[in-house]
Amino acid sequence: MTNRMIRPVEIYLNTPPPDPTVPRAVRLSQVTFADLAEPQSQNVAGTLFGGVLLGFIDRAAAFCAMKHAGRPVVTKSFDEVEFNEPIYIGELVIAHASVNFTGNTSMEIGVRVMAQNPITGAERHTNTCYATFVALDEQGRPARVPPILAETEDEKRRQADGHRRREERLVRRRSRKNSADG
Repeated sequence: MTNRMIRPVEIYLNTPPPDPTVPRAVRLSQVTFADLAEPQSQNVAGTLFGGVLLGFIDRAAAFCAMKHAGRPVVTKSFDEVEFNEPIYIGELVIAHASVNFTGNTSMEIGVRVMAQNPITGAERHTNTCYATFVALDEQGRPARVPPILAETEDEKRRQADGHRRREERLVRRRSRKNSADG
């Protein structure tokens, strides 16, 4: 055991990333996060504050992306996030994160959020969203990521849906750029 301080990102510097040309199974990077919806995180309606939930989703998705890329990552974007069901204070918030699609340096991570009654175990699906992350090399520049190996029919469907959403994002980005230039 050593007494020296470890910078948080230092843990990533001593582990070589996976070969970006070799597909990685989706199951290898899936992440499940759980936390209690506590009183200090409530909004004026007495339910979980949306910004707290967004931060929770971002962390779950980031760890999933890091596991897949084997590198530090940064959040590029979130697709639409709708809060379809309230999360009540005292419920367990569970986020299931999975890589849906990879580009050259980016990854779409799907996150499914559930609220669970910690006494009965009853769960409600509160929302699903998609976040895009970019992997970083040692100089902080975008780094190549391995493609995913979709093994199940559900993973193959999510990969195809992720590819479609990526194309839609690119069209929106080009449209915004063209309107800003014109």
